[in-house]
Amino acid sequence: MLKTFPTGGVHPPENKLTAGIPIEYLPVPGNVVIPLSQHIGAPANPVVAKGDMVKTGQLIAEGKGFVSANVHSSVSGKVSKIDTAADSSGLKQTAVFIDVEGDEWLDTIDRNTNIVRDIMLSAEDIIKKCFESGIVGMGGATFPSHIKLNVPSGKKCDVLIINGVECEPYLTSDHRLMLEKGEEILVGTSILMKALKVEKAMIGIENNKPDAIARMTSLASSFTGITVHPLKVKYPQGAEKQLIKALINREVPSGRLPVDVGAVVHNTGTAFAVYEAVQKNKPLIERVVTVTGKSVSKPGNYMIRIGTPLSRVLEAVGGIPDDTGKIINGGPMMGKAVSNTDAPVVKGMSGIILVPAAEAVRKEINPCIRCARCVSVCPIHLEPYLLMTLSERSMFERAEKERITDCMECGSCSFTCPAGRPLLDYIRLGKSTVIRMARQKVLK
Repeated sequence: MLKTFPTGGVHPPENKLTAGIPIEYLPVPGNVVIPLSQHIGAPANPVVAKGDMVKTGQLIAEGKGFVSANVHSSVSGKVSKIDTAADSSGLKQTAVFIDVEGDEWLDTIDRNTNIVRDIMLSAEDIIKKCFESGIVGMGGATFPSHIKLNVPSGKKCDVLIINGVECEPYLTSDHRLMLEKGEEILVGTSILMKALKVEKAMIGIENNKPDAIARMTSLASSFTGITVHPLKVKYPQGAEKQLIKALINREVPSGRLPVDVGAVVHNTGTAFAVYEAVQKNKPLIERVVTVTGKSVSKPGNYMIRIGTPLSRVLEAVGGIPDDTGKIINGGPMMGKAVSNTDAPVVKGMSGIILVPAAEAVRKEINPCIRCARCVSVCPIHLEPYLLMTLSERSMFERAEKERITDCMECGSCSFTCPAGRPLLDYIRLGKSTVIRMARQKVLK
């Protein structure tokens, strides 16, 4: 029987339209906008100025503070300015604008396609290299990877979990990476194992990717300590706590982290990025993005340079279809609507979905019918109907007691609600307010 997490979850239509389409490299754009905050934590500080010439892979901003990440140029050319730019949600942040001139890479980057298996760096040097290369969680969380690899004093990690679940509908970037870069992912996994000083790694892949399971299982047979585990198809199995429960049957307590139960979780895309950083000296300057939709003329999985304007990406796939009602950054369950197509591709962007207008219309909001479906599908035992009510009425202290900050924002509650209640919208509002109030108390 296939493993899965025991509580809640839903089965949205998969719509993996691009699963069979190989990764295609998008041409280098004429200009890029590279935000200095593509990660959780403090923005990086620029180390270049207007008029500077930069090469592909060159450091352009240093991560400062405990939680931060370096940022590198994804192209070669001239820095035209350092200014604010709107992200896909319309929020402005500092970015480096570069006009592209050719594509000259740093000489230190190994661009040879041969796979390097021998891991020469020590655990400490691997962690340092991940920081220097700006590696962050590629599944969307964008937590700086070097911090995850630094197991806190007094805690012990005994298993590395690689997340190849990709449970969000439509997204297939991880699926294609496993098929086309499987050996590199496994070397990256071995590198992460060495950094964590563990002898066991488990790769979880949902059973709707039989070709990836077969490919990774075959390749893993020549790697010590790495096993591949098919999982039952159920959303949100890609969430850290649910994946840990499914694979090793350990429960991460409320307010705690995976390392508290002896596990560290990294995405397959992160493992690939770590391979390139450690074995090829290549910083995180590009990523695979699924660009898809039922009406898109050329959907696919594209390797895209960080900072490429979304408008350029949409042109490459045939433009925005006439029936498009919404563009989503990420998956349809946890992603957010794009308000600005001039926004750049960033490290945490796994997908761009163009949703037809007929499917993008919100349901009419009706009164709660007390069916408790939102409670039954919540994978972490919350009461979404209550959290929405508390947020709606600004009862944030009570919302905090009801564990609103534990919400992973998976959207299962909104997906299943027969009354069309915007549960997740209000929970996000309440969660962000509670977190802000808690920070203000600390500052006082």
